[in-house]
Amino acid sequence: MSDPLLRLSGLEPFVLTKDIPFVNVGERTNVTGSAKFRKLITNRDYAAALDVARDQVENGAQIIDINMDEGLIDSRQAMIDFLNLVAAEPDIARVPIMIDSSKWEVIEAGLQCVQGKPVVNSISLKEGEAAFLHHAGLCLAYGAAVVVMAFDEDGQADSFKRKTEICARAYRILTEQVGFPPEDIIFDPNVFAVATGIEEHDNYGVDFIEATRWIRQNLPHCHISGGVSNLSFSFRGNEPVREAMHAVFLYHAIKAGMDMGIVNAGQLAVYDQIEPDLREACEDVVLNRTPANGGSATENLLDIAERFRGAGREERKRDLAWREWSVEKRLEHALVNGITEFVDADTEEARLAAERPLHVIEGPLMDGMNVVGDLFGAGKMFLPQVVKSARVMKQAVAVLLPYMEEEKRLAGGDQRQSAGKVLMATVKGDVHDIGKNIVGVVLACNNYEIIDLGVMVPPQKILEEARAHGVDIIGLSGLITPSLDEMAHLAAEMEREGFDLPLLIGGATTSKVHTAVKISPRYSRNQAIYVTDASRAVGVVSALLSDAQRGAYIEGVRADYAQVAERHERAERAKTRLPLAAARANAMAIDWSDYAVTAPGFTGARVIDDWDLAEIARFIDWTPFFQTWELKGVYPRILDDEKYGAAARNLLDDAQAMLKTLIAEKWFGPRAVVGFWPANRQGDDIRLWADAGRADPLATLHTLRQQTSKRRNSPNTALADFVGPEGVEDWVGGFVVTAGPEEAAIAERFEKAGDDYGAIMVKALADRFAEAMAEMLHQRVRREYWGYAPDEAFAPEELIGEPYRGIRPAPGYPAQPDHTEKLTLFSLLDAEAATGVTLTESMAMWPGSSVSGLYIGHPDAYYFGVAKVERDQAVDYAARKGMPLEEVERWLAPVLNYRPEAAEADAAA
Repeated sequence: MSDPLLRLSGLEPFVLTKDIPFVNVGERTNVTGSAKFRKLITNRDYAAALDVARDQVENGAQIIDINMDEGLIDSRQAMIDFLNLVAAEPDIARVPIMIDSSKWEVIEAGLQCVQGKPVVNSISLKEGEAAFLHHAGLCLAYGAAVVVMAFDEDGQADSFKRKTEICARAYRILTEQVGFPPEDIIFDPNVFAVATGIEEHDNYGVDFIEATRWIRQNLPHCHISGGVSNLSFSFRGNEPVREAMHAVFLYHAIKAGMDMGIVNAGQLAVYDQIEPDLREACEDVVLNRTPANGGSATENLLDIAERFRGAGREERKRDLAWREWSVEKRLEHALVNGITEFVDADTEEARLAAERPLHVIEGPLMDGMNVVGDLFGAGKMFLPQVVKSARVMKQAVAVLLPYMEEEKRLAGGDQRQSAGKVLMATVKGDVHDIGKNIVGVVLACNNYEIIDLGVMVPPQKILEEARAHGVDIIGLSGLITPSLDEMAHLAAEMEREGFDLPLLIGGATTSKVHTAVKISPRYSRNQAIYVTDASRAVGVVSALLSDAQRGAYIEGVRADYAQVAERHERAERAKTRLPLAAARANAMAIDWSDYAVTAPGFTGARVIDDWDLAEIARFIDWTPFFQTWELKGVYPRILDDEKYGAAARNLLDDAQAMLKTLIAEKWFGPRAVVGFWPANRQGDDIRLWADAGRADPLATLHTLRQQTSKRRNSPNTALADFVGPEGVEDWVGGFVVTAGPEEAAIAERFEKAGDDYGAIMVKALADRFAEAMAEMLHQRVRREYWGYAPDEAFAPEELIGEPYRGIRPAPGYPAQPDHTEKLTLFSLLDAEAATGVTLTESMAMWPGSSVSGLYIGHPDAYYFGVAKVERDQAVDYAARKGMPLEEVERWLAPVLNYRPEAAEADAAA
């Protein structure tokens, strides 16, 4: 029987399996650890506080820690209010919550609000066994896991003996007296500062690590957490040394069994890339060893630390000592470090020494790429570096290719054997391919042959090409929600046509739950598998193409997906949703009696063509740029991140260099159109009028209403609620912006030169330009074109936090998941003629670096997610739009809380 696993949930389940070495608990929604969050909660700016939570989830936090212990606020009420707001935000509420407080009444209030299965942080024996039993029993009754501090009636445990004794005592009480599942127990054995100069503190690191090892060996199925930053307090102000200490500590603590921590995203630094002298000095301190040169470990680290103070972001002096190495080691070094400067000469030197040019590829080049693959798989290299490595590899192969072609012509030489063939495509109607291209590069680096069909590929072509090339795996990518249906359709076609190949699923809108519930059941001949990101692709493909692993791997995925589908169905049945009439009765209530807003400076559409690339660049939000490259963190903090900092800084340098060139050479031709119309709410829709007299209807924008059952009088919102009813003078705007179609040709130019890194970089920058244009145009709208905020004075970097009045919701996004509303917007703006942007059959915009949306100006307007809608709303919505119900069901499939085919069967019965 397999070991019991820690199972938590928000709206989605989270299971701590052996495949997850360390759980990152987001710490920024903690008023004791974040001055920004404390200020937002103190000022009751809950909308901005929710953005902090949302950022953590987007940046990779698997659990978010929420703490309201601030003397100047009502902590209990703040916890209730914030958790209720989180519950109404599906993009936040999907992850489990850690309710964190030193006050039991605050924890219990949180337990009464939170949905899913949370974690309580924390309980302990400090008030004696009676209180501990009481609190633990309530946590069990509420269905929560617990963090147990190594703390008893005599204080915090600071030695191995005290840590293990207290944890063992707590474990016995919890499992034998309370009946607590041991897998739901998380011990925190207390991380204390080392290298303080006090001899009694020198063994604190060892005590924690060894206590962790003992707990995991002797207290079955429990888990270990800790606050790593406490370790390095003695070196505050010297971030490079603190980062090294944390990396060393985590390296040993995780090996000993620590599997969770309340840390900032990216606390797992790269252990073996720390400067050797510094790493050894940190190990001496953390492990309480005597340095090789004798003396005190603390004094030795203090001496070394001065060399690194303030050096975290300084460019190191160029070291060319590696040029004296053997040609094989030079090629490996160039591949690992992405250095193209010498690769032509080194490859030629290797060719002259080899019997055949093919041997250079199969020998030193593949050896080097194997090192890259190992480092990437171990989390010691990141995507930007891997793509740079691929550029070096392609450049080297380009040197060898003419010799190989000549050899083949003369003697019919054999071809290099690939590890397998993978066909990749962005599905029909979808134009986004950056993520797909990155996965392709990573797989190619690992000797897989990639057949990339590009974007907007119809299912029949995918299947025809798969047969023609004899591929081993098919990989599908998509960004927009209609792509989910395309993937499910292709899975069904593979089943119908007798395919027996693994089907990989990836892209921003895809998920493990969707793959398990919607795609996998349609393809029983083999298996559809969700691939989270490029870092997982190699392991998945390797397992699928291994004769020894394939069967067990696929069976494991099938069993896992069956459980995921069952949990999803059970969770959906348990959720309470309102009938449409009740949701409308609980609509957002806005007092329109004294509302007045400035009329826009013009009505109808106007082309905006005075764009300056350098000015647009000032509005770039760099955080999503790093996320494109799977570097998780918020700019500019990511530049100093322990794990991702070095890679992020190098990536930003490359981006800035390309940015400078594209601005100087005007690579992009930005285009935009904006329009405004008199508008009023009519039920759940927005009626646009042809003129200010509001007698001649022009068009209707249809919106959807939340039907989730809300707590404490939270409204069931629709976008129409933010627009004035009949009798109130209000307006709505719309826009389309694009960085221009030039990106495709420029990216192709890089690809033809063998520079995938440059191709992906230009596409990533084009996306950033489009988003920056949307932000810049919205500022112009508020200040000038609509002019309801003429005195607004936010700097570009401040706009990222959306401190301004008004919103710009977009069709296809959570507040209005119906992509077909773009048709009305594009018609009103004559967008294709004005900007060149077109809509695909799946309503994706082409060029891909384009953004569209509406402008709503009411000061109470905010972003929200509709989440799931019921059948009564789908039927009503179809009637309002004049669209067949089956069409509405197709476009709203990701948010329908029923299956149309099941509804039809029920109706027939």
